[in-house]
Amino acid sequence: MGEIRDFKSGRPQPPRDAVPRRLAAIVVGDIAGYSRLMQLDEEGTHARVKRTERDLIEPTIAEHHGKLIKTTGDGFIAMFDSPVEAVRCSIVIQQNMIGRNAAIARDHWIEYRIGVNLGDIIIESDDIYGDGVNVASRLEGIAAPGDVFISGGIYEQIKHKMVCGYESLGDKKVKNITDPIRVYRVLPDAAAYQRTRRRRESILLTLLGLTIAIIAGGVLWYLLAQPRGKQAELAQAPPSPAASPAVQPPVPAPSQSSSPVPAAPIQQASPQPAPSASPAAELPEPEMVSLKGGSFSMGSNDDPSERPIRRVTVRPFAMGKYPVTVREWNACAAAKACSFTASGKDDVPVTNVSWSDAKQYVTWLAERSKKPYRLPSEAEWEYAARGGSQSKYWWGDQMQPGHAGCKDCGGDSTAEQPVKVGSFKPNPFGLYDMGGGVDQWVEDCWHRNYQGAPDDGAVWTGGDCGSHVIRSGSWKNDARYVRPASRDNYDTNVRYPTHGFRVALSP
Repeated sequence: MGEIRDFKSGRPQPPRDAVPRRLAAIVVGDIAGYSRLMQLDEEGTHARVKRTERDLIEPTIAEHHGKLIKTTGDGFIAMFDSPVEAVRCSIVIQQNMIGRNAAIARDHWIEYRIGVNLGDIIIESDDIYGDGVNVASRLEGIAAPGDVFISGGIYEQIKHKMVCGYESLGDKKVKNITDPIRVYRVLPDAAAYQRTRRRRESILLTLLGLTIAIIAGGVLWYLLAQPRGKQAELAQAPPSPAASPAVQPPVPAPSQSSSPVPAAPIQQASPQPAPSASPAAELPEPEMVSLKGGSFSMGSNDDPSERPIRRVTVRPFAMGKYPVTVREWNACAAAKACSFTASGKDDVPVTNVSWSDAKQYVTWLAERSKKPYRLPSEAEWEYAARGGSQSKYWWGDQMQPGHAGCKDCGGDSTAEQPVKVGSFKPNPFGLYDMGGGVDQWVEDCWHRNYQGAPDDGAVWTGGDCGSHVIRSGSWKNDARYVRPASRDNYDTNVRYPTHGFRVALSP
């Protein structure tokens, strides 16, 4: 049998069953109003779009372990092995675009619409094909500017792995796709998610109130419509067990403890708990541990980002004994100085905090306490985490239970929050949870390695200040993140469910 050739190029084609296929998360982005922007300023728009692709789109996709398939003039298509990373990448792009647009006029904003789908695709050397791509493209087409729309398949994969919100938009029929698509809108801000849930509760309660009012109105109309003799007869008649629901005792109002209709959605969508401290209450100041400072070898050879190992001298300072807790954070939220109210028990670390959020807290704490609270530098954090040791972990070179909260340390990595602060042994400096628990923001901008880093323990600025350094690893990470030398980074203004922080204090 002769070989099959493409009718246009004449090149040999592989048999149908040899076409490479795979399951992947596909992200499709497109600039809303691109034609209008080009009419306003063709050269300027083109230059800004290319700069955005070079400085934001391409590196963000790479940092989230994705592959940029192609750019399309006013958009892009990317492929990811992980649905979680695909959605994280999409959130980072959208939230960074907010910052980029802040300094320019509204009618010149570049705003992406993004669709994310999980599907089986055909892979070629420079492109991907299939319904998986088409669905992602259709989701992008119905998304509002600045939004991320995901399919039901993506939602099922990430719903318990990211504590952002998801607004169900129901099944949508889209062009050239046979079956309706279940669509969700991603709400990256936890506070926005809570507002959406409370709005749904309000709608349900309003509908319930209207239903009760209609029933009561019907009963009143029925009684008034009867002849006078009949009304008196009805008034004197004893109640019957078989009476119609229309003449039963009044239904309790929805604000009371009982409910006349099934209310599971309302119970599940409970509003956020009230802050545990009010602005007038005593300031819940973090407990601090004074450190005398000293010299140590910072870094390791375990990861390229931790090289070169170098000698660093840290001045005396104080470090928070624990990560900042929900109770401490909510005092700031109650004072309207922090941008959201955290949920969870008072004594667990606050989570889902961006670097910018952490800066809001330390600024407020410094102003209220009249003390120079701040985020620690990266060098200070590692010095404190080591507790005077130079081993792989502060307790030695082998992982041991009872020392840290992480996925490989015997903890529950599926839990929505870490355990309360101080649940594990302190390090030799008397600091708790300096490894595991929550990822912890530090002041430094991200640098890929330590080439050119200061050796005096100071904050390292410059570099990529769109991202900042995080340390410690979290309860969802494996043991390699618990090492004092381990370092990572995340976008400055983006919240993530495992991110928290602790404070430092200058002498």
